[in-house]
Amino acid sequence: MSNRTGRRLPSIRKLMDFSLMDFSSNCLLLFPLLLILGIGQSLSAQTLGVAAAQPSTATPSPPLNGVPVSPAFPPNAALPSRGEPTLSLDETLRQLSVSTGSTAVQSSGNGDTTNRAELRWDPFFGTGVLSVAGHQAAFDTGGEPGLTILDSRQIFSLPSPYLEDGALRFPETFVAALKRAFDNSIEDDQTRLRIAAIIVDPGHGGKDTGALRTHTVNGRTLNVVEKEVNLNAAKMLYARLQAAYPDKRILLTRNSDTFPSLEDRGVLANSVPLKDNEAIVYISIHANSSFDKKSRGYEVYYLSPNLRRNVIDRDRYSDNIEIVPILNDMMEEEYTTESTMIAQSIEKRIGEAMGGSLPSRGVKAENFAVVRNARMPAVLVELAFVSNEKDALILTDDALLRKLTDAIYKGITDYVGTFEGTGGFTVNP
Repeated sequence: MSNRTGRRLPSIRKLMDFSLMDFSSNCLLLFPLLLILGIGQSLSAQTLGVAAAQPSTATPSPPLNGVPVSPAFPPNAALPSRGEPTLSLDETLRQLSVSTGSTAVQSSGNGDTTNRAELRWDPFFGTGVLSVAGHQAAFDTGGEPGLTILDSRQIFSLPSPYLEDGALRFPETFVAALKRAFDNSIEDDQTRLRIAAIIVDPGHGGKDTGALRTHTVNGRTLNVVEKEVNLNAAKMLYARLQAAYPDKRILLTRNSDTFPSLEDRGVLANSVPLKDNEAIVYISIHANSSFDKKSRGYEVYYLSPNLRRNVIDRDRYSDNIEIVPILNDMMEEEYTTESTMIAQSIEKRIGEAMGGSLPSRGVKAENFAVVRNARMPAVLVELAFVSNEKDALILTDDALLRKLTDAIYKGITDYVGTFEGTGGFTVNP
């Protein structure tokens, strides 16, 4: 999904059961296994325009910073070449750091924006991870040529870094190859599909109170007002998303006791400017109510696929008006698929967080106007029932409500991570 209004032409995408390891936290320990399995696409140094150094024999280097290093190769194996020019760690990090207009930047304090390279080193295995702008290259120091794995997808055969007098030395060909690989990956990021904005919609507000109930619990009167619950939960969710995604636009349809109409909420969501490679999602927060006081639990809704609506800008295709219905149908299908994924992810996470304290009523399709008006993947979360005493205690307890909204946050981040990790669920040819 990425077409809303004026976005790229939609396409039927192959959804993948995508499960990449979290390389940033696991690759140091898993690197020896990856070397055995040979996962990925093998690329030589020559593929990147650099020549690999010839192997030679040498004695193992002293420990790094006084920490014993377990050799990752037999005593008589060919060791990394000492014949070609090398760079120190600081020189390597400077070479790999890039100034860029990408979203994953750090400020240097003087007006420049730089993706600074960093190193994580495991002295036991003699392996390390160089990272730049969210991309990771895992390498070992135990063979010539050694294997370097980029983003758990590509394997390069490159001259190995090695230890000399307790310090890592990086062959120039190794650094040049990684520099080009990182630069290519960062350039790809500029066109790779990403979630650029998340709309959080606290339902009701102002003159529209939503559901109202009063409970007496242990002699204490408990007044539950849905519009207040919705706004409280939405602000909690907003804060979590803002902290997690400083590079994304996190927007509230209201941040106080106001009454934006359903049409106003749709206009706000649909007017967010997006680039061709950017997407947006819509999360509406509500609380449920029933005449049956025993009814309780949470549920997550997505727009029924049987509802037909216009989701693309028809003026954009005025020269080819005959293809508009086809493109619109394709885009509707994508929105429905992705809305279902968001709903399932949120439902799962709430179940994990709340356990038996708040039963799940499942993921359902419905034609709610607030999600119908948003031309994007959209879901509506019914947190719990204001009409049920047990649920009302959750909705009016800040700690429990935060636990509930944290689960919604995790469901959203699960979806965002999968969407961005797969380039919008597409498989590049």
